[in-house]
Amino acid sequence: MFGYRVPAPDEAMLISGGRRGLGGAPFRVVTGHGKFVLPVFRKVRFLTLSMCESEVTETCVTRQGISLHVRAVIAFKVGNDHESIINAGQRFLSDQEQMSVLTGRIFAGHLRAIIGSMTVEEIVTERQKLAAEVLDTSKTEMAKIGLIVDSLQIQSIDDGDTGYIDAMSAPHKAAIQRQAQIAQAQATQAAVEAEQAAARKQAEYARQTAIVKAEYSAEVDRAQAQSAQAGPLAQAHAQQEVLAAQTELAQRQAKLRQQQLVAEVVKPAEAEAERVRILAAAEAQRMKIQAEAAASYDRVALDRMLIDQLPQIVKEAAGGLAGANVNVLNGADGLGEIAAGLVSQGLTILDSVRQNLNGQDSEGRRPEENKVNDLIQLPASKEKKSDDGPVDVD
Repeated sequence: MFGYRVPAPDEAMLISGGRRGLGGAPFRVVTGHGKFVLPVFRKVRFLTLSMCESEVTETCVTRQGISLHVRAVIAFKVGNDHESIINAGQRFLSDQEQMSVLTGRIFAGHLRAIIGSMTVEEIVTERQKLAAEVLDTSKTEMAKIGLIVDSLQIQSIDDGDTGYIDAMSAPHKAAIQRQAQIAQAQATQAAVEAEQAAARKQAEYARQTAIVKAEYSAEVDRAQAQSAQAGPLAQAHAQQEVLAAQTELAQRQAKLRQQQLVAEVVKPAEAEAERVRILAAAEAQRMKIQAEAAASYDRVALDRMLIDQLPQIVKEAAGGLAGANVNVLNGADGLGEIAAGLVSQGLTILDSVRQNLNGQDSEGRRPEENKVNDLIQLPASKEKKSDDGPVDVD
């Protein structure tokens, strides 16, 4: 809209003409919103509120009289309050670039003053303390011109060709170098130990790998050997089974043949032997019966013969007594006893022959025949005895 002005977010709009601003300022300050400005009757100017930078390079002398070249950077801006905007607007509105120049000069003066009260060691080792003191001493002066400092950074401190800072830092450098060497040695040792450990681990890994490979190779070889032997082993097992089956078949055939031989040869032979044995036993029994019958017949015949010969035996015995000188003491009774004795002797001989019917002597004669012959010869012997003298008969 015509006559309506709006400042940027990092600007302050200064309206001059008409009423005065706060505190008797020759202009009014507008920030953050727009304002209707009558053309011709009012004049509008803008003051930047953004961050500005100023660089300071200054040669300063320390309390020890040593010259130092100091380089610093200041970050500043116009304050956000109306008083700071008014102060800065009255001083820098027509030439806002002068804010950086003036700020640099102000800080250069304060920097020389503070460094002059410090030693090189303090400046080098306590840069933050130096920056804080410079800010504190310049704050009031900067506020008067409407500026505030956000930060002050000491970028470099150099003593030129004097070599004081180098000499001052030599022990530290030596210590640092020594520490660096120690650290380097430790790092080298650690690196060597790490390399050795890595080498050991690598060797161990290689060993384990070789062992595993060897185990795998051995397992593969065993599997291949088993696979190669599987066919012959299977064939051998099959042949063994065939041989076992053939052996069993042969055994069964032998057993069957044995049974056939038993049925065809042994049993008939046993039957024939039993038949022969039975026949032999029957024949032996028959011959025994015949022998017993023959023996019985011989005894009967012998008895008959003895009976038939008994009178002759008695006769011969009596004949032996005929020439003997016999004295009969008791007359007819004694003579009867003699005759009875002769008969009794003949019967005794007959019984003895019967008992020895089955025996024969070495000449093939039976005992009873010998006995008969002896009996037959008995009268003669008695006769010879009678020659010696008379026989008394009791």
